[in-house]
Amino acid sequence: MNRKDFPMLTKDIIYFDNGATTLKPYAVIDKIVDYYENYSANAHRGDYDISLKVDMAYENTRELVKKFINARYTKEIIFTSGATQSLNMIANGFFSQYLEPDDEIIITKSEHASNVIPWFNLVQKCQAKIKYVELDKNHKVTLSNLQKQITSKTKVISLAAITNVVGDIRPIKEICQIAHQKNIFVVVDGAQSVPHSLTDVQELDCDFLAFSAHKMCGPTGVGVLYGKIELLEHMVPQNFGGGMNETFDNEDSVFLKELPTRLEAGTPNIAGVIGLGAAIEYLQDIGINKIASYEKELKSYFIEKLKLIPHIKLINPDSDSGIIAFNVDGIFSQDVACYLNKYHICVRAGNHCAKILKDEVGVTNTCRISLYFYNTKDEIDYVIELLKDKDKIIREMI
Repeated sequence: MNRKDFPMLTKDIIYFDNGATTLKPYAVIDKIVDYYENYSANAHRGDYDISLKVDMAYENTRELVKKFINARYTKEIIFTSGATQSLNMIANGFFSQYLEPDDEIIITKSEHASNVIPWFNLVQKCQAKIKYVELDKNHKVTLSNLQKQITSKTKVISLAAITNVVGDIRPIKEICQIAHQKNIFVVVDGAQSVPHSLTDVQELDCDFLAFSAHKMCGPTGVGVLYGKIELLEHMVPQNFGGGMNETFDNEDSVFLKELPTRLEAGTPNIAGVIGLGAAIEYLQDIGINKIASYEKELKSYFIEKLKLIPHIKLINPDSDSGIIAFNVDGIFSQDVACYLNKYHICVRAGNHCAKILKDEVGVTNTCRISLYFYNTKDEIDYVIELLKDKDKIIREMI
């Protein structure tokens, strides 16, 4: 689907590492180049034509993001360097002043490091506690298992909508309903979900959402922090400097600007934000629901083929996203990845920044294939043929 739009797909590669980052279409590349070539001024700084053009392009992306995730206000959209910074801002800028000793934060052991380490760091500072939702036999979060962990001390539940290794899709809307009945905040890591399925923050009723541009055909180094406006009003900036202050005379008279500006100190990644806007328009032209449907078709096709290979161990055969984790019996995952690389096939191997997931799945390292709409069944067939012959893999490792 839309393969002609991606210059990387002319490079004789099969790209199955979309969970790490996606390829970039001409529509995004050209928009970024246009900025650098034709109106490369700063944002919200100048009183001349090209600077005003930058302002319009930058704020147009904010409006595009608002509509893309169905936020209520553009002020609820904060540009960051990516989902990692967004999650750190949520933990350190909001919850650091809210949590008290012995308060509880609920996560799972299948979360990405970006949704684990900020909370680890925070509990060291405020003496709160981490609790884990036990995953079911298919490595999924169930509402019953979640409710077992909730107590009167639970203050925040922070979960990926789709995890980056086992690829399970969480019932975020239902989790928010349960949480809000008990005055618990819900933080959603949307890095793997926003690029692949329709996200409506008002329908979900999540309190915060974080995602990155580079996992949705956009550039690296830019992402989004969404928060309900009444919560963002209480978020303490983590960066102070130019652009975010109204005025200052001395240490006792610093006045900050309103949202979203006060949370975006310094010169932003202007080209990245403009590229994010182009990526959103590109995905909307294709249709998010169309993307989700096609990925599901590819995933089912791939899983059925892999199940026919006796030496393939599937970690997550029943997950509904486009993420497949597997191992070849008796062969280290990185060796399998290097073998596939000889045939210009890009897959991920290792722990995938989910280092405590081993406690749930029983293995430390896996190969991961993560699909996107530009992948094809022909590519899948080629990989299947290469994985069928275990002896060939072993020979070529030597």
